[in-house]
Amino acid sequence: MQRFKDKYALITGGTSGIGLATAQEFINEGGKVIITGRSSDRLNKALERLGNNAFGIVSNASSMKDIFLLQQKILEYTNTIDLLFPNAGYGKFASVESADEEHFDELFNTLVKGTYFTVQQVLPLLKKGSSIIFNTSYVTEIGTANFSVYSAAKSAVQSFIKTFAADLVERGIRVNGISPGHIKTNIFNNTGLNSEQIESAIEGIIPTIPFKRLGEPKEIAKAVLFLASDDASYIHGSELTVDAGISVIRS
Repeated sequence: MQRFKDKYALITGGTSGIGLATAQEFINEGGKVIITGRSSDRLNKALERLGNNAFGIVSNASSMKDIFLLQQKILEYTNTIDLLFPNAGYGKFASVESADEEHFDELFNTLVKGTYFTVQQVLPLLKKGSSIIFNTSYVTEIGTANFSVYSAAKSAVQSFIKTFAADLVERGIRVNGISPGHIKTNIFNNTGLNSEQIESAIEGIIPTIPFKRLGEPKEIAKAVLFLASDDASYIHGSELTVDAGISVIRS
């Protein structure tokens, strides 16, 4: 299929995991992609994988300076964005007793403030018929130990789906969200756990998943592209849950 022929997507945090998979699927369907990443080395490696229809911008989603330069840098490649997927983010987890202000501010600056102002700054490049897809999480539906700050930040992003949808409906910009479950990404890389501890954590998680496996980034990417496509032309202000049913069965 070529659902996105001659269209452009901006995917923040596009160097790995869900962002990279979504970029690849968008290109596979005829589109061109601009991805962002904090590291020039990782950005260049991702661009090598994606090929000639991918372009990169070094940008940190927690840096307002970088965010306010986004529009200018995007204009080097295109003056129109058809899909905005503000996906950049990561997980850090702490109990209520141990979480400090730095932990709180880091997650909210990246996941909430960064997401909000990324959309604001790219908005002038979105025209009628374009889409914004927010990346939330199943954790907004389930109480999970050590996830209080992360869950709160993702819940804030979840609220953007409906409020941005209300704001942008007159402009013909559709706004929706994707809520992933446990996916094969690097979410544990910023937790301070070593590789053995990460593997142990994953082994403990898998039995709690109804399908008894982690989801593939490609499975989330396909859901994102469905929401961005004409196949979802009457879907607005909605959140699509892709979590193997964990938020229903565990809630």
